[in-house]
Amino acid sequence: MARKSLVEDEGVRSARLLDAQAKAADLFAAIEPRGIIAPGVRETEASDAVRDLAAEMFGVDRHWHKRIVRAGPNTLQPYRKNPPDRTIAADDIVFLDFGPIFERWEADFGRTYVLGDDPVKLRLRDALPVMFRAGRQFFGAHEDVTGEQLYAYMTGLAEADGWTFGGTIAGHLVGQFPHEKIAGEDVESYIAPGSDKPMRRTDRNGQACHWILEVHLVDLDRQIGGFFEELLDLGPGPGPV
Repeated sequence: MARKSLVEDEGVRSARLLDAQAKAADLFAAIEPRGIIAPGVRETEASDAVRDLAAEMFGVDRHWHKRIVRAGPNTLQPYRKNPPDRTIAADDIVFLDFGPIFERWEADFGRTYVLGDDPVKLRLRDALPVMFRAGRQFFGAHEDVTGEQLYAYMTGLAEADGWTFGGTIAGHLVGQFPHEKIAGEDVESYIAPGSDKPMRRTDRNGQACHWILEVHLVDLDRQIGGFFEELLDLGPGPGPV
């Protein structure tokens, strides 16, 4: 059977990816007012509550990757790990990583929440979007940047700010569901060591590659981490860092 073409106008593709991300942002903005991230709630319970909220708000019935809610020491673990389910504590740092599909278009969105007023946890939460913007600025300033170059830049930023970069990757391709396949061994699909092709390239359909940038920062001494992700190459410019 011939492979179904997914070719679409680039302006339409960009608009749909941005629309999916805007809906994901609205979804995440509704999480705290609903009391979903709260002491005594298990990570799996919070994950199911966000899943149900996405269905309620937008009719979402699929997520293109596993739903992640991690609290306390579980925030040290990268995406591929599956730590034991944890009950959120009163002073925890918590991050969420969800990939809801809105009308066949993927979002990939991550944010960090702090319960309580621990200054280190608050500093970690606030460092994440700043580092994201710095990564976007670096991407914007280097036309032929490769995935491994951007990964090295992000890990260097983390170390310079007193953190450890917690991810073995700093992002990946994203698109229409199912997007250009991310094979587990295909390093060119990731912002990672060994990904040596220019990120600004076309996929096998001849369409522009679009990328998610992930920032996972950890403090190994305090056993905490935080996470932030969204579209890298679409949307507003990098802004101040």
